[in-house]
Amino acid sequence: MYVLYYRRQWLRRLGVLLALGLLLALSFTAWRWLRGGAVPAMKTQPIYQGDPGRKAVALTFTIDWGEEYLPAILTALQQAGARATFFPTGQWAERHPDLVRQMLAGGHEIGNHGQSHPHPDNLSREENRRDIQKGEATLMAITGKKPALYSPPYGESKPQVVAAAGDLGYKFIMWTINTGDYLPNTRPDDILATVIPKCQNGAIVLLHPTEPTSKALPELLKQLQQRGYALVTVSEIL
Repeated sequence: MYVLYYRRQWLRRLGVLLALGLLLALSFTAWRWLRGGAVPAMKTQPIYQGDPGRKAVALTFTIDWGEEYLPAILTALQQAGARATFFPTGQWAERHPDLVRQMLAGGHEIGNHGQSHPHPDNLSREENRRDIQKGEATLMAITGKKPALYSPPYGESKPQVVAAAGDLGYKFIMWTINTGDYLPNTRPDDILATVIPKCQNGAIVLLHPTEPTSKALPELLKQLQQRGYALVTVSEIL
C-alpha cells in the first residue's frame, strides 16, 4: 500500500511538472508572437565563416555612409587584384548609384544591407521583410541583378530577422573577424593587428568605408596575400 501511495504521489508531481513546462512553453510562444510575429520557421541560419578547407578570405564592407573613402578602397582592391563584397543600404545606393556601379564593374559582389538601416531586432518578421525587399528593389534598379546575400545592420540577428531574410531566399551573412574600424580613435595599425593574427581559412572580415580602413587596406591586402590567402567574394568563399 505504501509503495502504491508513493508511486501515485510521484506521478502527481510529475504531472504538475509537465503541466508547468507546457505552460511555460505556451507563454514563450505567445510572447514571441506578440513581440515579432509567429515564432520563425528557420529556413536559414547565420553564416559566420566560409569553407575552412580553402585558403581564402572574404573582405566585406557594409555601407550607409563613408562614400568619400570608397574611391581609395576600390583603387587598393584593384591594384591588389582582390575582390570583395559590398553591402550598401538602399538609401545610400540611391544617393550614390555610380559608386555601386563601380563596385560591380570592379568584379565585386553587391549584397543587401536593407533599405533604411533600422535596428532589425526591434522589427517584426514582416517589417524586416519589407525593409529587405525595398533594399533589394533599389539595388536591382541600379545593378539589374537580385542580391543573393543579406548582412543585417548592426549585426542584429534575432530569429525574426534571420527568418525574414530566409523567407526572401537570402543567405544571412555575419562575420568571423570584426575589425572595429568604426570605433572612435581606431588607427590603421589597429585594423592590421586585429585581422592578421586571427585570419584563418574561410574568414569573413567585417569592414566599413572609414579613413583608417582606407589607409590600412593596401598593407592588409599585401600581408594577406603574402600569407597565401586568396581574396575573394563571400559567395565564392561559401
